[in-house]
Amino acid sequence: MGRRLQIAIIVAIVALLGAAVAAYAYDSSREDEIGEGVEIAGVDVGGLQAHEARDLVRAEVIEPLRKPVTVKFEDVKYQLSPEKLQVAADINGMVDRAVDASREGGLPGRLWRYATGGEVSEEIEPRITYSEEAMNEFIAKVEGEVNREPVDASIEASATSLSPVQSQDGISVVTDDLRAQLEEAVQDPLARTVKAPVERVEPEVSTDELAEQYPVYLTVDRSSFQLHFYENLKLAKTYTVAIGAVGFDTPAGLYHIQNKAVDPAWSVPEADWAGDLAGTVVPGGVPENPLKERWLGIYDGAGIHGTDDVGSLGSAASHGCVRMAIPDVIELYDQVPVGTPIYIA
Repeated sequence: MGRRLQIAIIVAIVALLGAAVAAYAYDSSREDEIGEGVEIAGVDVGGLQAHEARDLVRAEVIEPLRKPVTVKFEDVKYQLSPEKLQVAADINGMVDRAVDASREGGLPGRLWRYATGGEVSEEIEPRITYSEEAMNEFIAKVEGEVNREPVDASIEASATSLSPVQSQDGISVVTDDLRAQLEEAVQDPLARTVKAPVERVEPEVSTDELAEQYPVYLTVDRSSFQLHFYENLKLAKTYTVAIGAVGFDTPAGLYHIQNKAVDPAWSVPEADWAGDLAGTVVPGGVPENPLKERWLGIYDGAGIHGTDDVGSLGSAASHGCVRMAIPDVIELYDQVPVGTPIYIA
């Protein structure tokens, strides 16, 4: 009985050793095989040999990544070519990681998985590289094309009317969000197009705020010798004025009231028409000073002032200034602050 037991033990040991050798040999034969449930960048490589997985990843992941990355904004597309982006992928590294994940758990764990058809359930992240410089240049290009400064509401003036010009929102690319989306798109073969993330930029002056922005506005119609006074963009009063005579034209265009004065002094220009007063300064309030009572400076010596020559009103009679009746200029003076726009047509 003792000898039979020994033989039985030896047989059992040999059988175990044989089974262990067979198990090791079987496991070794699958050392290059990727376990079921393993994915690389979303591609199922379970059950494949390493070289098969490399071919599949190259076809399913890398080749699609060689397509352009596209940013869409409204109806415009901006593309970054794979050549400029210099996309590259560590295929061997990804497959090696998949194989290593399949070998985890030790020999008993792998044998149990082989026997039961178990899975590894491992997701290998893609290892994609690209040119940061090319990405930065592309983002800057998109920003340059898409970004738009807001436009304040404004007034388009004519001789007889004020027309509001609508404000426009600006557009600004949200750079950090765009970069994050592009970085994802570079590594995603199924999402190579992203929509440019933008935010609206409000103007400083909206259309609804125009009246507040322009509480007072003046226009001068030289053809009809009229000055129009607007409050809150509505015509409040019209005055008859005189304008510059031929050769002394009142300057046309958009200006602003630069300065104001009560009983202004008159700096007489060096001109033949000024006679003995040329180059002198005539104090305000004296008979020789034609700038009566009030002065609202416009541009380069031209301005609005009162006159006692009421017969000149309604004609081209001045040396470039806008003349008004004295009561009218006093009334206007008190309502028009420095900076008020004046459009002369």
